[in-house]
Amino acid sequence: MDVMKRVPIKEQDPKVRAANFEEVCLGYSKEEAMEEASRCLNCKNAQCVKGCPVGIDIPAFIQQVKEGDIEKSYQVIAESSALPAVCGRVCPQESQCEGKCIRGIKGEPVSIGKLERFAADWAGENGIKPAPAASKNGRKVAVIGSGPAGLTCAGDLARLGYDVTIFEALHEAGGVLVYGIPEFRLPKERVVAQEVENVKSLGVKIETNVVIGKAVTIDELMEEEGFEAVFIGSGAGLPKFMGIPGEQANGVFSANEFLTRNNLMKSFKDYDTPISEGKKVVVVGGGNVAMDAARTALRLGAEVHIVYRRSEAELPARVEEVHHAKEEGIIFDLLQNPQEILVDENGWVKGIRIIKMELGEPDDSGRRRPVEVPGSEYEIACDTVIMSLGTSPNPLISSTTSGLDTNRWQCIVAEEENGQTSKPGVFAGGDAVTGAATVILAMGAGKAAAKGIHEYLSKKNL
Repeated sequence: MDVMKRVPIKEQDPKVRAANFEEVCLGYSKEEAMEEASRCLNCKNAQCVKGCPVGIDIPAFIQQVKEGDIEKSYQVIAESSALPAVCGRVCPQESQCEGKCIRGIKGEPVSIGKLERFAADWAGENGIKPAPAASKNGRKVAVIGSGPAGLTCAGDLARLGYDVTIFEALHEAGGVLVYGIPEFRLPKERVVAQEVENVKSLGVKIETNVVIGKAVTIDELMEEEGFEAVFIGSGAGLPKFMGIPGEQANGVFSANEFLTRNNLMKSFKDYDTPISEGKKVVVVGGGNVAMDAARTALRLGAEVHIVYRRSEAELPARVEEVHHAKEEGIIFDLLQNPQEILVDENGWVKGIRIIKMELGEPDDSGRRRPVEVPGSEYEIACDTVIMSLGTSPNPLISSTTSGLDTNRWQCIVAEEENGQTSKPGVFAGGDAVTGAATVILAMGAGKAAAKGIHEYLSKKNL
């Protein structure tokens, strides 16, 4: 074997997968995983660990894969991560652990994400669970939201012996993992549901259909129900729009609504919650969510265009997601920006007016600012427009909780190192604090908050 090159990973054929919701990436066999693991240099000063927001001991788990002890490998990962089967699939490894891999300086980095996925999937198939706390301390902590931040925080606290209850607004636990990320990237039953069960196996209770701020407030949880601390991991589910003419038309969706209907409400099957299946769909935006929406619309039978105002080099989506989208036949209209959504006499979308852009001087983000090219307007006929422009936190929790500071974007203000908010005993992390970001960063924030809550309650004991 060439140690400079990765063991290739099997994928569904693009033409086949473009018409189904089965997982695109098929994962490693045990033999392939052991071969890929043998490429790891087992660095003493492992840079990959520094690139992991939850601090997994990457060389140690890979060493166990190399030796063929997959159960031990999984337990090493489970000490740091509550959701390894998820992270192995959706983390941006190329900019985190794999981006710092020493092997990657002269060759291809070790496929850390695919090895993590393999170990977690093997554990699931063989009924291996994470190790629970040796004893309970009898102290109650509430966690709001069952997404990556909430599940991580709850799992870490349960391991420390706390009595943890998660309150989830929707009917199914998992947060963005169930409503936001499509089935073909993250299988719901086989992966997400299993990871949620693993967290419950640590003793965590999950109450669904509880909207905090409506059914019960944070103040009531603390004052009347005996919770000594609360973690807010409620995510950022409020969509953003451009404010251009025609955005109120029938056939305009936020990516959030479009994906929720497809992922959680199963509108692609024979359910009572269908979605308008467009024949020609324009997705506005260039992040991972835009790719998810576009690839979902394609699977529902549409011709799909992605309109993004910068060039391909500036696309915020993962390189792998862009590559998969192109393979499947999605059309990229780059350096272009919508001006108006065109509406027919019945109030339905009939097209979108676009203006071409060129890149000027760098803006605050360091990326070159897109500038309109005068006189370059044209129209694309379409019947559906999906706006994928980011999201912000729903203000319901912050507006019903006394003494909780937010910033001008309605994000909760919290300390990065421990999640502490302006309200004593209340901690927060993930998208509710940062605005829309990645699964693994939310998990890192959940982990930091669990540590912060433990320190806070330990001092409170004194």
